Amino acid sequence: MDYSRTGGPQKAGNNVPRHKEHNAKGTEKNPFGKNATKAALLERMKAAAAAKKQA
Repeated sequence: MDYSRTGGPQKAGNNVPRHKEHNAKGTEKNPFGKNATKAALLERMKAAAAAKKQA
């Protein structure tokens, strides 16, 4: 007897997320292969610090 064939069907896709992330890799907002440079990161951090300092 083949015991692997007994029982109900297996759940399909046990390991899939319940929803899509708004900024998931490969989407329009976050395409593959687009990595921010360190210079751009420092620029954003400095701008955020300046904005926080003024507020």
